[in-house]
Amino acid sequence: MYAVIRTGGKQYRVAEGDVLRIEKVAGDVGAEVTFNDILMLGGTEAPKVGQPTVDGAKVVGKILAQDKHRKVLHFRKEKEGWTRRRGHRQPYTEVKVTSISG
Repeated sequence: MYAVIRTGGKQYRVAEGDVLRIEKVAGDVGAEVTFNDILMLGGTEAPKVGQPTVDGAKVVGKILAQDKHRKVLHFRKEKEGWTRRRGHRQPYTEVKVTSISG
């Protein structure tokens, strides 16, 4: 069975046992997180497509890590001879999907 969930402004196709990196979610390492914004459920039977979400469906996962991605550099060079270098590290949460119900 698989599901399409929406979190952090993005959509992810997940199945049980998948490990994915999503936008930061509040919680400690080892805690459970529940996603209730399920857009579609599929698998053995005909897929259930929500309008906009599937009622009564949920995906439960376990938080494996709270960390930051690699630094993304922005380098700007102008013809007048000056340069500017900026960087940014986006925080993320690594989640392992433990169960899908719906």
